[in-house]
Amino acid sequence: MKVKIAKWGNSVAVRLPKRLADELGLAPGREVDIDKQGSQLRIETAETPRIPHYRLEDLLSQIKPGQKPPPLEDWGILATEWPQDDWSDIAPTDEEWNAWVKDEEKKGGK
Repeated sequence: MKVKIAKWGNSVAVRLPKRLADELGLAPGREVDIDKQGSQLRIETAETPRIPHYRLEDLLSQIKPGQKPPPLEDWGILATEWPQDDWSDIAPTDEEWNAWVKDEEKKGGK
């Protein structure tokens, strides 16, 4: 899709067709991220989640003198179940395995 660049004050602007703007949820006042990649201009419409930044001083200032920390909650050891997978249809029998090992020894594998 080709569009023309227009002058907007001291800057330039790209006018997006209404159909495309509607599909992307773009409306006047909506902020987008713009990034230059080589000769391409990339416009990111999805909002990127922001990771909050904390300063130790701010976190410590929330603790009041004499305030006790909340009680620890012991989750104990979480039980893990061993998978009950049955590999007998593809695993070699003991006889097959021993035969394979002997074959490898003859070839010089061990």
